[in-house]
Amino acid sequence: MTVVIIGGGQAGLQVADSLRAGGHAGTITVIADEPGLPYQRPPLSKDYLAAGSDPSPLPLRAASFFSEKDISLRNGAAAVAVDRAGKSVSLSDGSALPYDHLVFATGAANRALTCPGADLPGVHGLKTLGDAETLHSAFDAARNVVVVGAGFIGLEVAAAARSRGCAVTVLEFAPRPMGRALSPDMGDWFTAAHTGLGVSMRLNEGIGHFEAGPDGRVATAVSTAGARYPADLVVVGIGVVPNDALAAAAGLETGNGIVVDAALRTSDPSILAVGDCASFPSVHTGGRARLESVQNATDQGRHAARTILGTPSPYGDLPWFWSTQGNLRLQIAGLWAPGDETLVVGEPESGKFSILCFRNSRLAAVESVNSPADHMGARKLLAAGRGPSPEEAAAPGFSLKSHARQVSPTPV
Repeated sequence: MTVVIIGGGQAGLQVADSLRAGGHAGTITVIADEPGLPYQRPPLSKDYLAAGSDPSPLPLRAASFFSEKDISLRNGAAAVAVDRAGKSVSLSDGSALPYDHLVFATGAANRALTCPGADLPGVHGLKTLGDAETLHSAFDAARNVVVVGAGFIGLEVAAAARSRGCAVTVLEFAPRPMGRALSPDMGDWFTAAHTGLGVSMRLNEGIGHFEAGPDGRVATAVSTAGARYPADLVVVGIGVVPNDALAAAAGLETGNGIVVDAALRTSDPSILAVGDCASFPSVHTGGRARLESVQNATDQGRHAARTILGTPSPYGDLPWFWSTQGNLRLQIAGLWAPGDETLVVGEPESGKFSILCFRNSRLAAVESVNSPADHMGARKLLAAGRGPSPEEAAAPGFSLKSHARQVSPTPV
């Protein structure tokens, strides 16, 4: 049985690794359109950009992995067409690969900014190693940095820019940062925390247009409120869109990603999709979800391998996320939703605390700042469906770590 995987990121390599671990003896080919070894993307907006860093890409797997596991890595060539009837994938180098099972692990692309001046020199996105290398060098000469978008990437970049001595302004059209991912109270706390780090947080204020200086490079960001901000460097982080065009062109069902069933199979049962590009039925939201996280990529990679190996089951792994923004380490277990009841554990003033989110009196998510023990306890409790009640969590001296130990003998 021949398996072809389109995408050399976290999800794609996990499928390949798990197939071999599960006993698959057939051909496995990974198509990665970037040259070189596939690398970890999360550090690109964190350690890679920080002051004093000596950045180098961190490979997802060592070069020896591919030879030892007998996995063919076709890097530097992109998949350009899928022939479902003939079960083959055409590549940009003119070659074609046959498959019995095909996996889309195509990830997502940065959402494009379309305002006037968005194409000026000095306006950057951040997705690839090349983008990070460009920004790392650009920070050396930058004085005034404008970040468009206060999501995870935007705030990670803002913190890194501050560590490099830049004046930083963040423009965010929403009323709080990371609004889709965080409870309002945690979003407000991060606004104050970044302000304390010297970042100018301009909320309810998007980007209107950019203006060039005499040298033709970006010099000014003009917001939707008409305010003007000096900007010799701009970083755009306004979210991503799934890379599903190739799947759609092949006639697969798409809609905010490649639509899959609970076993991660597309509308063609010989084709699967995993990671950032996959829209799957989520037991945690009660509807379809498309998650952008290392956890989701790796867990879905393992799950897809089991489906290919003939042991399909509904995917329901607990989602969790992290973001390091300067000295602030945010960790999230579960998914917050509007209307959740929230409760604070710890002291926000100390910079080390958690917010527990309850839905219908059941623990649904936990957001932690600089509290890794809380996060690990929350993951164990949420995965087991044995979280505390709001009354238990409100009791004096309550500890997520202690509560997790009480309900499970496994160390937390």
